[in-house]
Amino acid sequence: MTENRSEKAWTGASWGNPFGKLGRTTVLAIIFIFQIILTSVLVPGYFSVWGLLDATRAFVEVGFISLAMTLIIITGGIDLSVGALLALVSVTIGFSYQAGLPLGAASLLGVIVGVAGGTLNGLVTTYFRLHPLVVTLGTFALFRGIAFAVSDADAVSNFPQWFSVFGQYKFGGMVPAQLVVLVICAVIFWLLLSKTPFGRYVYAIGHNATASRFSGVATQKVTVAVYAIMGLMVGLAGLVHTSRIFSARGNAGFGLELVAIAIVVLGGARILGGSGTIWGTVMGLLILSYLQDGLSFAGVRGDIGLTIIGCALILGVFLNENIQKFRK
Repeated sequence: MTENRSEKAWTGASWGNPFGKLGRTTVLAIIFIFQIILTSVLVPGYFSVWGLLDATRAFVEVGFISLAMTLIIITGGIDLSVGALLALVSVTIGFSYQAGLPLGAASLLGVIVGVAGGTLNGLVTTYFRLHPLVVTLGTFALFRGIAFAVSDADAVSNFPQWFSVFGQYKFGGMVPAQLVVLVICAVIFWLLLSKTPFGRYVYAIGHNATASRFSGVATQKVTVAVYAIMGLMVGLAGLVHTSRIFSARGNAGFGLELVAIAIVVLGGARILGGSGTIWGTVMGLLILSYLQDGLSFAGVRGDIGLTIIGCALILGVFLNENIQKFRK
């Protein structure tokens, strides 16, 4: 029940052997490379190292959230409140600063609010034995409502210039700092999921929560921890987002939950739990994000992006469920 075992479940043989013994992540990497080459051919001037690096600034926040969403979906859960919680984090940072709190303390408070919101989701889900879909749909409305109430449909944009370092700074004037942080987070999540007992417990809960509980796994504590980790990543994403756009407002993060779920499912995680990998999620993030970026660069209307996300989600679920049937 480790990530390596999950990755083995995605061998080429499970695809009807069109890719031989290639793993799911390798296949996604090949698709991504082909996508970049094709986009570069169809859209002259698209391919450049500077352009590809600069494009990452737009999807780092959803990348943070997708890493944590991977853990949640592996356990068989879901979190529909992440976009609303990000807005609440952003509003907390901006309006507490406007109220007189030092910006460093306001930023820390925003991250704490994110952790608290994620922990609330985990506690209500586990100790009241409610389905996470219902719980996070409720907290989606709760967090968004608080964000709008606090901001009163207003925005805070008078941050000091140093605050831009979290979302706009580039190493060497080229590599976004938040991209480096995302890569570090991806490695940490990979180690957590594939090299620690906690990761084994996450997979075990997704396979069979009841059996895991009788086997001595503290399923409630692990589940709460997974949602708390999600809150931490949303807090980090909210800080980066507020710094990147240099504004705190209650309408931030709309639709973010759908994008994160689509990325994780496209990366190979079963929506019913029990399987998924961090590197699969990373490849899903790159494929979906650069596909949207390429279309935008080509002048395709923005609403097409939502259609692509919906198609990716349906396709990912279809492939995952049918591959499971082939394995049986």
